Amino acid sequence: MARTRIRPEPPRIPDPDLPTEFSPAALRRSGEAFEARIDLEPGTTDAAHARISESVVAPASVESVDLTGAIIADVVFEGVSAAELIARDGTWRTVVIRGGRIGTLDLSRARCDGILLDAVRVDYLTAGGATLRDVDISGCRIGTLDVPGARVERLRMADTAIDEMDLREWQASDVDLRGAEVLSFTDVRMLRGATLTETQVTSHARAFAASLGVDVRG
Repeated sequence: MARTRIRPEPPRIPDPDLPTEFSPAALRRSGEAFEARIDLEPGTTDAAHARISESVVAPASVESVDLTGAIIADVVFEGVSAAELIARDGTWRTVVIRGGRIGTLDLSRARCDGILLDAVRVDYLTAGGATLRDVDISGCRIGTLDVPGARVERLRMADTAIDEMDLREWQASDVDLRGAEVLSFTDVRMLRGATLTETQVTSHARAFAASLGVDVRG
């Protein structure tokens, strides 16, 4: 007998594979870090095209971290606060960002498989043109979430507030937004297939009506 499919299917995110002991390390452009405890410089860190695996990024308050094109696997960012965390065109696999505050988190055109954002405040999160699979966003506060043209599979939000969410031309499946309080969607038509609560649908009723050409008057 075929197994009944859960809808929406929840993200499948394993715990990061971390060692019991770490070696101290710093990031550098095109460098490598393995089984490391990474301390960030307080100013700007250029780690573009680096390879980071089975490591922890220690709590820090920094200006910017450039991870453009970097390959990151089994990594935990603990309490990192940064004006910018740039990860365009990168590959992330089983990554946790826990705590801290990020001004701009740029995942444009990145490929992400197994990402947990836990209790993070992000002013601007952009993932335009990215591939996002198995993403869990919990206890977060996000100003603007931009995912135009992204491919999204198995995304779940819980106890998360978002001011604006741009979904233009995204391709999405198994998206569970029941735990998100979103003030506005750029295009509610792109919510087709997503899972919402009745309260959420009611609060955005005018936008849904407008997308259908319905003239709502009091």
